[in-house]
Formats: sequence, structure tokens, C-alpha cells
Amino acid sequence: MAILVTGSTGTIGSLVVTYLASKGAEVHALARAPEKARFPDGVMPVKGDFLDVDAMRAALAKARTLFLLNAVTPDEVTQALITLNLAREAGIERIVYLSVYRSDKFAEVPHFTGKYTVEQMIEQFDLPATILHPNYFMQNDANLKDAILGHGVYPPPIGKVGLSMVDTRDIAEAAALCLLQREQAAGPLSREAIELVGPEILTGNAVAGIWSKVLNKPVRYGGDDLAAFERQFRAFAPAWMAYDVRLMFGRFHRDGMAATQGEIDRLTRLLGHPLRSYRDFAAETAKQWQTG
Repeated sequence: MAILVTGSTGTIGSLVVTYLASKGAEVHALARAPEKARFPDGVMPVKGDFLDVDAMRAALAKARTLFLLNAVTPDEVTQALITLNLAREAGIERIVYLSVYRSDKFAEVPHFTGKYTVEQMIEQFDLPATILHPNYFMQNDANLKDAILGHGVYPPPIGKVGLSMVDTRDIAEAAALCLLQREQAAGPLSREAIELVGPEILTGNAVAGIWSKVLNKPVRYGGDDLAAFERQFRAFAPAWMAYDVRLMFGRFHRDGMAATQGEIDRLTRLLGHPLRSYRDFAAETAKQWQTG
């Protein structure tokens, strides 16, 4: 049977598909428009949408293992719960769910609480699942070329407490390894949760300093003005999303999202290599910006 990968054309999902395919796994990649996607040889595109119950039933009927990744949308919880219920109907007992770091702590942040609600269903029905808790993505900053390179400003108001930002390649590799472990096991494995983090604690000033060194030019932190951030972000995103993200940054200011050494060590053991650093990400990204 196959591993069904949802979110297969996105940043994380596409990397998961590629990694699984490189290991010879049978992969079914769910997408709204698979005819527009480019998947590795051997990957079977599957047309479907979380809210299309018939399409999801058909896709899940041909799978044994499920990677559940759904984007931050107003109906994210509905999408995830429908998919998990359909997976139960299909008898799927091998699941990896991509949640968020400290999903149970940031109660006022809609997309954190939404993902925690999905985790509660997994726990209540004792589904055989690995729940992955990724920290803030380094690659969120890959879209900041104009601000960083053009204006010398690092704008996300991530605060002064600190985040253990994680590279999306480490997230995808961890997800793929967990999927393979469950797919290849003789039977369902126990439920577990794994924190996906980076190797260092990063503040706004620290990140700006890294960009300054990488680019060999001054880059300053834009500061902690959440209202200004929300106004600017609304130029690129709907109002509900800009406010959701503002609430998240507000919690970063108060509590941060710093990993423990135990979490860093556990992920390092799982991956079998050192966690990718923000400096390495920044150097690679700067090179792409300057040559592209």
C-alpha cells in the first residue's frame, strides 16, 4: 500500500514527496490540480480536496499511511477532522500529522488552537500517529529580499525572547523518516510527539546581525510594533490572517519559542546529522538573491 501525502505541492509537502520517492516508497501525492504539479518519477498524482469527501475516501482507500498537512485557512480544523475521520473509516493506522510548536500554549492564536484541536482528536481516539511540532520556519524569511537586501531591515517582529527557528528541509526529512518508520513497521506504532526545532535561539536583533555578516552590510531589526506589522502584512494577506499572525508574534514577545537541549538532541538523533543553522540558511538565500 501507499503513503498518501497531503499538501504535496507546498513547501514542506513537496520535500516530503521527493524524500520518500528517493527511498523507493510508493507515494500518492494529493493535489487540487495534479496536472499542474511536477512530481518525481514513480509518484502517483491524486486529484482531491480535503472538503471533497468522495475524493478523499477514494484516495484514502488506496493508502496505508497518511501524512496530514493542511494549510492555515479559516476552515483548517474542519479539513483536518474530516480527513482523520475518513482515515479511521478506511482503517488507516499509520499517521503523521504536522502541527505547530507549543500548540497547547498559545490559546488565543487561531491557527495554534486549531492544530491543537486536531491533536485532541488524535489523542481522544488513540490514533496511531506521530505529531510533529515545528518551530517558526527559517524559510518564512526567504520572502524578505526587498526589505533585507534593498532597505537593510529585518521586518518580522519576532521579539527579544527568542525562537528556535527550524529549516523546512529538516522538517520534511523528519516527517519522511517518521512516515517510513510507520509504513515499514509490522503493525501500528504507539502515538508520539516530536518537536522540530533549530540549533540556536534567535531574537530579532540576532537575526539582523546574521544578515549583516552574511551580506557584509548593515541590517537592522525593524522593531516590535505589532500594529505596524499587521497593517503592512495586510497588503499581502487577508485581514484575518494578518491578525492571526500578529497574535502569534505577540506571544513570541512574551514567551518566545526556545527549544530545550533535549529537543535539539532528539531531533539530531532522528535526522542523523546536525540541525541546519540560520546562518547557513541566510548564506544560501543571500546567494540566491544576488545571483537570481
